[in-house]
Amino acid sequence: MILSLSIVVPAYNEGARLAKSLRDITSYLQNYPADSELIVVDDGSTDSTANTAREELAASKNVRTSVISYKSNLGKGRAVRLGLLASRSDIALFTDADLSTPIAETPKLIDPIARNECDLAFGSRALDRSLIGIHQPWGREQGGRVLILLCV
Repeated sequence: MILSLSIVVPAYNEGARLAKSLRDITSYLQNYPADSELIVVDDGSTDSTANTAREELAASKNVRTSVISYKSNLGKGRAVRLGLLASRSDIALFTDADLSTPIAETPKLIDPIARNECDLAFGSRALDRSLIGIHQPWGREQGGRVLILLCV
C-alpha cells in the first residue's frame, strides 16, 4: 500500500526562486502513485513569495495545494510546524524552498516510514556532499559541521 504524501515548503523572501522549485515539486507529486499535497508556508515575507506560490500552485493538477501566509516573520521552525499541522496525508515532510536536497531523494525518506521501519526519518546533506546542488557559504557550512559535532 502506498501512503499519501504531504510536502511542506517553509519560505521567507523566496519570491525570486520559488516558482521553479514549486514546479519541480508539483511535477514530482503528479507522478506520485497516491494522493498528495503541497503546502507553502509564507513566513511573513516582504517580497512576492505568497503571490508567486499562489500563482504557481493554481496550475497544479491532481495535487492538493495550499498557501499559508501570515504577516510577521516567526521563524522557520514555526513555519514548518504550521505546515505539518495543516497536512492531511499519511506521511509529511518538509524541504527548503531552494530544493538544496533534490526532490528526487524523497523516497529515501518516505520508504522506510511506509515499510514501518521507523516513524521518523531525517535527511542530511552531510552524508554525501556530492548530492548538494547549491552549497552554502564556506563559513556557514563549517558552522553547521561544528554544531553537529557539539550535538553528537
